[in-house]
Amino acid sequence: MSTNGYPLTPAAPPEHELWEVSEAHRPPQRYWLHALLLLLTLLSTTMVGVGLAQSFDSRQPFNFDPGFERYVAMWHDPSFLLDGLPFSITLLAIYLAHEMGHYLTARYYRVDATLPFFLPAPTLIGTFGAFIRLRSPILSKRILFDIGAAGPLAGFLVLLAPMAVGVSMSKVIPGIGVHGDLIFGTPLILRLFEWVRFPGVPVANIYLHPVARAAWVGLLATALNLLPIGQLDGGHILYAFLGERTRLLSRIFAALLIPLGALTRTYSWFVWAALLFFFGMRHPSVVDPRPLGRTRNWLGFAALVILIVSFMAAPVRQGL
Repeated sequence: MSTNGYPLTPAAPPEHELWEVSEAHRPPQRYWLHALLLLLTLLSTTMVGVGLAQSFDSRQPFNFDPGFERYVAMWHDPSFLLDGLPFSITLLAIYLAHEMGHYLTARYYRVDATLPFFLPAPTLIGTFGAFIRLRSPILSKRILFDIGAAGPLAGFLVLLAPMAVGVSMSKVIPGIGVHGDLIFGTPLILRLFEWVRFPGVPVANIYLHPVARAAWVGLLATALNLLPIGQLDGGHILYAFLGERTRLLSRIFAALLIPLGALTRTYSWFVWAALLFFFGMRHPSVVDPRPLGRTRNWLGFAALVILIVSFMAAPVRQGL
């Protein structure tokens, strides 16, 4: 995900002029902060990974526990963290690929961007994700599209291999998917991998390995970022195609999250709708009449396909 801290811009100069302007007066990177947040996120996601690994090995459903006692146990026996590394390293690699896709594309166009900020948190996955901040205007629809699309495309490509490996190490346990406090959704692309590995086995009987669960989280993050709303990556992509019409469409798509949450009993969609309405709608104006071109049209279609195969109407809901 990328966030923008720049004002509205009235016109698009030639791209080579944008390069020169955005290189001037670049604030220094706070490398120590990026490194510290990354290490803390590695720790918090590893703690979740330990719980996933222990549940998987004992063939028991994963019931989320913030795991504060694990932090105490860590001081007595740090080696137990090794069990959580397959999940945490896989997850952070996917997030890093996503954010570096944004960052490297921004740097290619000389757009001022920070390195990724990772956000450790005692959540179901041990993090609130990651983001970069764009600190200079984007005056070209093509640049806006390229930066917006690069993250989810890179993250999706990187998660395919661990998803295949993780599904291959998964188990068949009758009814495991509907037991426990939490029930996880299954996106289309993951279901395809499961069907290849376990043909004819119902979703409810497949217990995902922690590596596959990390890929599942990557799919969820990819789908959320590709929602065509406001300052999300999908909002940037849609704006590059439709311009100011995106402002109305963003509000319509955000409003649709409310009935989606009600129909699926996934009340986190209400939270997403509120956050996007109040904090995610603002988008800088880009006055640029140049067409995106055939290649970007195809990449936009690829982003839409990735959204469809990654999306889950009910990612996580309470068990019965």
